[in-house]
Amino acid sequence: MKKIEAVLRPEDFEAIKKALKSAGFVSLTVYPVRGRGVQGGIPPYDLLPKMKLEIVVPDKDVEGVIDIIVKHSRRGIPGDGKIFVLPVYDAVRIRTGERGEEALY
Repeated sequence: MKKIEAVLRPEDFEAIKKALKSAGFVSLTVYPVRGRGVQGGIPPYDLLPKMKLEIVVPDKDVEGVIDIIVKHSRRGIPGDGKIFVLPVYDAVRIRTGERGEEALY
């Protein structure tokens, strides 16, 4: 399993959410954040509004989720965002005690 964390432009989020849902990825966590990358044109300590999306998926689905996020957020200009992929060693559904990939869906 992998956790995909994406930092995105807020205006791109709805299209990404809709595309993920259409592809069967409905479980996700999203929250507003402020941050900056290495893009120029803004003072070095100013922070821009972004959205952070987190989703945990089986290894076989990682590239598909990344493709969806990139397709709906790439403009080819600084500030498009970043995607991070992290290993997830276990997941536990608290309600049932299911573990691993069974706990994801």
